[in-house]
Amino acid sequence: MTSETEMMPLTIPALLAHRAARAPHGEALVDETGRIDWAGLEARSAARAAWLVARGVNKTHRVGLLAPNGIDWAITAMAVMRIGAVLVPLSTLLRGGELHDQLAAAGVRHLIAAKAFRGRDYQAELAALDRAALPNLHNLWWLDDLGEEAGEAAQAVAAALALRVVPADDMAVIFTSGSRAAPRGVIHTHGAGLRSVAAGVGPRCVREGTRLYIPMPFFWVGGFATGLVTALVAGATLLTEAVPEPARTLKFLEAEKVTLFRGWPDQAAALARHPDFPATDLSGLTAGSLDPVLPPALQARPGARANLFGMTESFGSWCGWPLDQDLPEGKHGSCGKPFSGTLVRVADPASGAILPAGSEGVLQLGGHNLLRGICGLEREAVFTPDGWFATGDMGRIDADGFVWFTGRADDMVKISGATVYPAEVETALQAIPGVARAYATDLAVDGRTAMGAAVVPTAPGTLDLAALVAAAKDRLSAFKVPARWAMLESEAQVPRNGSGKVDKGALQALLAAGQPG
Repeated sequence: MTSETEMMPLTIPALLAHRAARAPHGEALVDETGRIDWAGLEARSAARAAWLVARGVNKTHRVGLLAPNGIDWAITAMAVMRIGAVLVPLSTLLRGGELHDQLAAAGVRHLIAAKAFRGRDYQAELAALDRAALPNLHNLWWLDDLGEEAGEAAQAVAAALALRVVPADDMAVIFTSGSRAAPRGVIHTHGAGLRSVAAGVGPRCVREGTRLYIPMPFFWVGGFATGLVTALVAGATLLTEAVPEPARTLKFLEAEKVTLFRGWPDQAAALARHPDFPATDLSGLTAGSLDPVLPPALQARPGARANLFGMTESFGSWCGWPLDQDLPEGKHGSCGKPFSGTLVRVADPASGAILPAGSEGVLQLGGHNLLRGICGLEREAVFTPDGWFATGDMGRIDADGFVWFTGRADDMVKISGATVYPAEVETALQAIPGVARAYATDLAVDGRTAMGAAVVPTAPGTLDLAALVAAAKDRLSAFKVPARWAMLESEAQVPRNGSGKVDKGALQALLAAGQPG
């Protein structure tokens, strides 16, 4: 952490006031429609908070927010959190039953929603909800109709509530994206969430004055923690779009003089392939941005940089290495080291016994940067008896403290009696020159379990299957080498579900029809 983040306030209202005092005219957020500085975000969120207070919102109330990225989202979110109410960002991808389940799980008391977005009529969809089955839900307000005018009494109450928010208070409930199981509402406090973000801004190369582009939606931790809250913690400017589209995004990034591009590698690759890319001035981009949009001189050697390692439960990244620096020799392929404030240990997945350095097992996290709990679950169902959080990620910690990820515990596959994790196959394939991304999974081949892999090249049509299989055999044990291959042209061909994660069933079907290795 920088010296400033070490001394920063640990609540949203105090940190927002700090930013407004330190750099009142510094830009906080820019979207396609306009921009707002820190003083403006402080003043407008305070005014909107008073409006909400006047309508019954109080400390500890859970407030759902269903809307696209933008300045209005940020103002509303800050208004909720600054008075000690708990923000519940809701995915704009949710359908009726899914939305009902998350509103119920989080105990949302007040819901703020956009009237429409991307062809969805939320007025009609929310009218169809069974309100009798949502007894906690008292109010529904449309984002466009929210005001910023309130009487002196409401203003005084809102100001008093802001002064009484403490780091231990709940700040937000963030739902996991649910690739394997039903999404879970993860509860984060002000102190833990802000400490977690502050611990990672240095390695992530986000500093005061950085113009950070994050395409991820604010309803996921990738957009909320690593985007909006990161800008608040670091004093950076966040550039965001409601609906990223390559030609429009390139114009936006050029006009706003972006300096750091983070987010989805496939989006960066799509921008680099766009016909407008060569003529777009992105000369302000710095090392630490995603490689496809960087000039060759700033791009990393294949496999030399760490992949940030995080999850919703850790409020973003908990492990990594400076994104503008190569990992030490011998550590390529690792996830770097845990960030300040996060403790890590490895446990036997069957017995729970703590394992020594170098042993593979389930990664467990401790320290003060983690979730407080999960909606609807008792503490014993979330943490180990001694208070650690079992991530479900498999890995090891070497003698130098570097973390190596091998896969998800629920993704473990037995092939020829041996354990294989798709993630380790993907890592090995992505180290092969010419491979941009690889997606591995198990599937049935001639009545036996085998691995399959879909591979995206660095440039369309440049990979030869025979050479790829030969390179894979040089890097992987024979039973780990994929028996079926799908040679894709771009990331757009990777099957994904509604949360943006790879659809395993669709990937297996794609590979079943693929080429033998």
